[in-house]
Amino acid sequence: MMGMLVSLLALFLLCPAMAGAAGELQPLSITMEGYEYPYPVSFLPLTIEGQDLRMAYMDVPPEGRSNGRAVVLLHGKNFSGNYWKDTIRVLTQSGFRVVVPDQLGFGKSSKPNIHYSFHLLAATTRKLLDTLGIRQVAVVGHSMGGMLATRFTLMYPEAVTHLVLENPIGLEDYRAIVPYLSLEDAYRGELNATEESIRAYHRNYYTAWKPEYDEYVMIAARWRLSGEYPRLAMSSALTYQMIYEQPVCHEFANIRAKTLLVIGQADRTVVGKARVNKELLPQVGQYPLLGRKTAGLIPGAMLVEVPNVGHIPHLEAKERFHRELLEFLKQ
Repeated sequence: MMGMLVSLLALFLLCPAMAGAAGELQPLSITMEGYEYPYPVSFLPLTIEGQDLRMAYMDVPPEGRSNGRAVVLLHGKNFSGNYWKDTIRVLTQSGFRVVVPDQLGFGKSSKPNIHYSFHLLAATTRKLLDTLGIRQVAVVGHSMGGMLATRFTLMYPEAVTHLVLENPIGLEDYRAIVPYLSLEDAYRGELNATEESIRAYHRNYYTAWKPEYDEYVMIAARWRLSGEYPRLAMSSALTYQMIYEQPVCHEFANIRAKTLLVIGQADRTVVGKARVNKELLPQVGQYPLLGRKTAGLIPGAMLVEVPNVGHIPHLEAKERFHRELLEFLKQ
């Protein structure tokens, strides 16, 4: 009996989701010390606005024979590089080297109070690739990562062989849709988040909830228990401001890289949706229409529409997403 109790206690401590079910969440450091990523994590030192910072990243070599090509995966706002684990595996098994950064303000990277911009994040991503000796890369961006991937491609067209946008946010200009929110109010909103509100928000990403998705809810919920959480809340508010104030949708016509859009057709994401006028809601966040419009703006862009899938095809429709991704990267 004593052995069984010890085993159950060990399982409880190792499983954040079970801890959440029991109402006894353990705090998680805002830079996720002790939280295992699917592959080894390294750090790029950076100095920005007088602050010494670290940018976390995974650099995963191909399994078996290399095809000599590299892919960088750019995460969304409410995620970090760990949610790409299945995509990393599929790409490395196909001979690609895969680089997965946690952008500043996210995941295992530093959480500074700085002026966040897509230009800055693109420049630090380029510095990482230069440090790793990667001159050309296929860029895959999901959600906020799609806005960053767009900016990166516009800033460094010579470095981008392929651009893949997976349900990117910013396909419309939120400044014309969403009422302005001050930095202070955005910060207070982050501080007031609860496990229940975080889970409700994440449920909107999918057409059908699966227990495996709870991992990403629990990361955010456990962060709230950290003594450093206010610092993370401020960096999150600052990156919200970045998204709102720095649209990329007006520049899609300037992209020259081979481009693929993968759009889950059930997605209705609008950043700041809770503040949108109710009469306007049926007209915004319409990803089927936004995907077709964007594909028409980017010269030669290909569009894959994934029915009955929400905001994260690489989690909700893994096989379809990976099949389309590999087929496109072969071109």
